[in-house]
Amino acid sequence: MAPKERKSKLSTKKTNKMEEEIMSEPRHNMVAYLDPEGKLDAYKEITQWLRESRINKAITFSTPVYKSLIKEFWNSANVIEVDGKELIQGQVNKLNVNVSPNILNSILELQDDANAPDSILIMCTRGCLLKMKCTDDIFARQINKANLRLQYKFLLHVLIQCISKSRVGYDMVGNDLIGLMVALVLNKPFNISKFIFANMKENLRRTGSSTYFQQQILDVSEVPTDDYECSTSESSKGR
Repeated sequence: MAPKERKSKLSTKKTNKMEEEIMSEPRHNMVAYLDPEGKLDAYKEITQWLRESRINKAITFSTPVYKSLIKEFWNSANVIEVDGKELIQGQVNKLNVNVSPNILNSILELQDDANAPDSILIMCTRGCLLKMKCTDDIFARQINKANLRLQYKFLLHVLIQCISKSRVGYDMVGNDLIGLMVALVLNKPFNISKFIFANMKENLRRTGSSTYFQQQILDVSEVPTDDYECSTSESSKGR
């Protein structure tokens, strides 16, 4: 009997798993699905409210996302000061791209008052959570969105996945994002562009954060649709 031939395994090219994970975050940088045809009865009120809100463009405008360009921006980005005002400057397609609260406000049509705060007093936040009949510990640093009524749960879900800087977890939410939700619900003055800008600055200090704020960066840079690796933004749905 002839000896059995050993089947040699095909060599596989090793890939950097961390790099792969960083560049393929599937549940952030989404655009919200706001049920324009009104088919989801349970969400009809909150989706209509969001369609008429000042964050509508920020959460629904879909820009083609090019991973290579987002990575290029964050790898080259720095905070600089021009005429006494802070900017984040990076490169996209080898061109300088500046991001500032004023630019974000204009591009995302947020209608922000430049003098409005970008945070809400914690006591106001807690009082609103009580009125929302939140069943979580309102004195904790985070709450679980599952402990809110359906309408507020959906609103927070949209904010987490379209605007937040969160990189892990999609249920636990810190006081900063809760403050934004409270400001929107109570129609209190709140500078959302400053809020996003501050989170982008924090993003600069973190490692492995080269896929965050994709929509905002490419909205600002107005990059032409060349042959770049594209990561399609998915629709955000309440869970």
